[in-house]
Amino acid sequence: MSRTKVVPIPVMGRHHINAYLLLGRRPVIVDAGTPGSGRRIYEQVAAHGVDPTDVSLIVITHGHIDHFGSAAELHRLTGAPVAGHIADLGPYRAGRAREPYLPTGLMGRLMARNKNLHMQVEPLEPDVLVTGETDLEDYGISARIMPTPGHTAGSISVLTAQGDLVAGDLIANSLFGLVRGRPANPPFHDDPRNNLASLRKMLDLNPTRLHVGHGIPLRPDRVRRWADREHQRLSRRDAAGRLPVRTEPGTA
Repeated sequence: MSRTKVVPIPVMGRHHINAYLLLGRRPVIVDAGTPGSGRRIYEQVAAHGVDPTDVSLIVITHGHIDHFGSAAELHRLTGAPVAGHIADLGPYRAGRAREPYLPTGLMGRLMARNKNLHMQVEPLEPDVLVTGETDLEDYGISARIMPTPGHTAGSISVLTAQGDLVAGDLIANSLFGLVRGRPANPPFHDDPRNNLASLRKMLDLNPTRLHVGHGIPLRPDRVRRWADREHQRLSRRDAAGRLPVRTEPGTA
């Protein structure tokens, strides 16, 4: 079994928005950043000594435009197929995130006013539709796609055989990555309780590090302590009727 190395690919700032390059027998890219980031990601992959046309797969963790905004462009540049979960197929095909955004706190309420979050990006038709846990050995890395719904209905993470969890927006660094190493919610969650359940499920697998879309890698022990506090906070908000949750069509 080949070892899979996780390499961050900064899309905005040093750690503000991240994509990732997974190196094994063949390279895999996780996430595609904001619109217009495809060429930057392509060049950073090449700077790590990897021929971008050797990329075997582009995995998109969820249907927000800071993660799939350049997926179609990156697909054209590399020729690699794109994988995304079927539950986020609507946003991918529309080129828009589901709205309204449901803020997790003050940062989300402020960011929801940003017109860039409401723009339409180039639509995407995933070549590989994820419906459940998916082995990536055939794509050249010792890793699995793990469904982690909650941030969006179709959120996924990638867990390597060595225990690195590339977690998308399952968890973030505080203030959208500005406070490094401190676990926090990202600005938005469609279903905070379901997201926390997904996070705890991943923590039960004893990951060695959580590589996130916003910020530096997080230590599992710090994330576990944060998750315990978050469970209490969500319980209080739920009891007070102040916990917004997106209802998917057909579930009301």
